[in-house]
Amino acid sequence: MGERHGVANVERSGLGRSPDTGPAPGAVGARTSRTRMGLVALWLLAGVLAVRQAAAVLRLPPDERLTDLETWIGHQGVLHVSGSLYDGDSFTGTPFSGLVLKPLTQAAEQSLGVAWTFGTLLLVVVLGLVVARSLPGPVSRRTSLIAAPLAISLLVLSLPVRNTFTLGQTSIIPVLLVVLTVLPRTSGRQAGVLIGVAAALQPALLLFAVVLWLIGRRRAAALAGATFAVCTALAWAAMPRDSWTYWGHHIGGFGLGAPADSLANQSLHGLLLRIGLEGPAELALLTVLAVVVAVIGLRRAVRYARDGQLLLAAAITGSVALAVSPTSWQHQQLWILLAVVGRVGRRGSDRLVWPVLVVLAMSLNRTALLPDIEILGHIGYNAPLLAALAAACLVPFLSRTSPRWDDPEPTPVAEPARSRFAWVPLLRVLKRPLSRPNLMLELMLIRVGYFAYSWIRGHAPDERSVAEGHGDQVLTLEGWLHIDIEHWFNAIVADTGWLKDWMNWYYSTFHFLIPLSLLGWLYLRRPATYRWARTPLAFATLLALVGFWLYPLAPPRLMGLGYVDTAHGPQDLDNPDFGALTKLSNQYAAMPSLHVGWSLWCGVVIAIVAPYVWAKVLGILYPLLTTAVIVGTANHYVLDAIGGAVIVTAGFALQYVFLGVGRRPHEEAPPLSATMGAAVARARGLVPGLVRQRGGQHDAAEAGEKDRSGGGESPEKGAGARVERHDQRV
Repeated sequence: MGERHGVANVERSGLGRSPDTGPAPGAVGARTSRTRMGLVALWLLAGVLAVRQAAAVLRLPPDERLTDLETWIGHQGVLHVSGSLYDGDSFTGTPFSGLVLKPLTQAAEQSLGVAWTFGTLLLVVVLGLVVARSLPGPVSRRTSLIAAPLAISLLVLSLPVRNTFTLGQTSIIPVLLVVLTVLPRTSGRQAGVLIGVAAALQPALLLFAVVLWLIGRRRAAALAGATFAVCTALAWAAMPRDSWTYWGHHIGGFGLGAPADSLANQSLHGLLLRIGLEGPAELALLTVLAVVVAVIGLRRAVRYARDGQLLLAAAITGSVALAVSPTSWQHQQLWILLAVVGRVGRRGSDRLVWPVLVVLAMSLNRTALLPDIEILGHIGYNAPLLAALAAACLVPFLSRTSPRWDDPEPTPVAEPARSRFAWVPLLRVLKRPLSRPNLMLELMLIRVGYFAYSWIRGHAPDERSVAEGHGDQVLTLEGWLHIDIEHWFNAIVADTGWLKDWMNWYYSTFHFLIPLSLLGWLYLRRPATYRWARTPLAFATLLALVGFWLYPLAPPRLMGLGYVDTAHGPQDLDNPDFGALTKLSNQYAAMPSLHVGWSLWCGVVIAIVAPYVWAKVLGILYPLLTTAVIVGTANHYVLDAIGGAVIVTAGFALQYVFLGVGRRPHEEAPPLSATMGAAVARARGLVPGLVRQRGGQHDAAEAGEKDRSGGGESPEKGAGARVERHDQRV
C-alpha cells in the first residue's frame, strides 16, 4: 500500500469552503495565539503521559517487569537457548519473531528492562509521528500541527500500548512496519518488503498483500509474499523444531498461549468458544464468518485505498486480521485505534461519535464502559472485537469526494452573551450550541463521567482518624450555629417503623431515578434547556469531587456517637469492612452531599420548566425532602446539605462565566410534520402546488384574496381558525 501511483488521488482544494474575505488582523492574532497555547499544552500532555507510562514499568521490581520476557529469561537469569520456545505454551509468536527477539531479550535481561522500555516508548512516538503524517488530505495547518501530539497521547493511553509496555511485547513493530507503507514517499518495493517482514512476525498481516494485489500493486504484493517466505525459511533453517511445532502442530499459532476462550482473546474464534460452541460446528461457523468478514472488510479497504484514505484502509485491514485470527490478544489490537481517522456523519455534531467510541473502547476496561449488568456485560467484555467488526464491515466512512468530507452540516450556536454585571469576568470564548446533542455521544460521556466520579470518590483519602476529626469539627460548628439536630431527628426516624422504611427506600432510589429521568425528558422534549441544565450539573459534580478529596468526612452513622444506621444496622468500626457499602465506595465522602446537590438541581429545573403549579411545588419540595432523609438516616449532617446547595449554585455560576447563559434558553416550537403542514395549507386556502417543504419547515405562497364577503364564517375559515388556535397551543 505504499505508492500512490494507480490509486485515485482526489484533488479537492477549497471544496465546500466560502471565499476568504480576510479576517481582521486582531482576530487572526488571537486565533494564532490560542493555537500555539493549545499546541504547547498538547505536547506537554503527550510528554507527561509517555514519561508516566515508562515510570509505571520501571518502578516495578526487576523480577516483575516485562513479564512476557520470562519466556526468554530463565529463573536464573539465563536465556532459554536449549529447549523449544513452545514447550510451555507461553510464547505465541512465530519462529521468525523468536529468532529476531533472542538478542533483544538478552539486552533486556542485562539492562533490567530499562532499554526495552525506552525502546518501546520510542516506537510509540515514531508511530504517532507517522500516523500524523499519513492523515488523508487535504488537512488544515491547525490539524497538521496538533495531529502528532494528539496521536501520541491516544496511543500511550490505549490499552494495547499499555499492555505492550507492561508485558514487554513487540506488537508495535508490525503495526509500525505496515503504517510506514502509507507514507507518500514509500515505494512499492519498500512497501512489499515492510509488509512481508510484518507478516513474518504476525501471519494474519498477509491480508495487506491481498489488498495490495486488489488495488493493482501486484509487484508489491508478490514481493510481500516472497519476503514472508524468505523470513519464514530462515527461521525454519535456524529453528527447525520450533518451526515444525508452530506451523505443523499448532497450524500458524492455533492453540498457543492462554486458553482461546479467555476474555483476552478478542477474535471470532474466542467469541464463539465463549458462547458455548466447540468442535466441528464451531470450526465450520468460524470459517463462514471469517470468509464473510474478510470479503466485506477487504473490499471496503480497497475502496478507501483507491479513495486516497490509505491509513483508514490499513486500519480496516488490520481489524479484519484481528477478527479472523485464531487469537487476538490485547497487545495486538492497536489497529482498531487507527480507525479513528475515518470520518462519519453528515452533521458536525456527529463527527465525534465514532472517534470517541473507539478511544473509549480501546482505553477503558469493561466496568468503565458499561454498567455491571449481565446483558451489557457481554457487550463490554467483547468491546474490542465489536469495534473491530464495526470498523471492518459496518461503519459508513465518508469518501473524500463527498461534499460533506470537510463541509459538514454546522451545529447552530449562539454567540457568547455580554455580561449584565460589569464585575462578572465572562470568558466569552465558548459558543452555546442550540441543537439537540448526539444521543450516543451523550450516553457515552455520561457513563464515562459517572465512572470517573465513582472512581475518584472511591479513591479519595479515607483515613478514619482524619474523617472523624472533621466530623467533630462539623458537629462543633453546628452546635455553635444551633442546627445540630441530627441525633434528635435520627432517633425519631429509627423509632418509627414506617418512617424508617420509607426514608431508606427514598435514600436508595430517588438519588439516581429522578435526575436521570429529568435529563431524559429534557433531552426529548426541551433540547435547548437540556444543554442549559446539564452543564451546571456537571460542574457541581466536579466541585463535589474536590470536596471529597480535600475534606474527608465521616457521616454521623460512622462516628460511634449513638447514631443509628437505619439502612445497615449496627457496624463494627474496628473492622475495616464495617458495612456493606465499604466495598463499593468511599464511606468518608460526605461533604458535600450530592444527594442534596442533585435534588436541588432537579428542583430548580422542575420549578422553571414545569407548566403546572403543583409540579413546581413538587420540584421545590424535592430537595427539602431529600435533606430530611439524609439527616434522618444518619448519612449526612445539615452542613453537608448546605454544601450540596453551595456547589449547585457554583455550578450555575460557572456556566454563566463560561457560556454567558444565565436564564433558560427559549425553546423553539417543533417543526410541523408534512401531514400537518399540508392541512395548514389547505385550511388557510393556499394553493397546494405552491407549498414547499424545506427541512421540516413549510413555506407557502398565498394565491388569492381571502373571502371577506358574507355574514357567516366559511368552512375553510373555520378550519383555518382551528389550526391557528392549535399552533398557539403548541
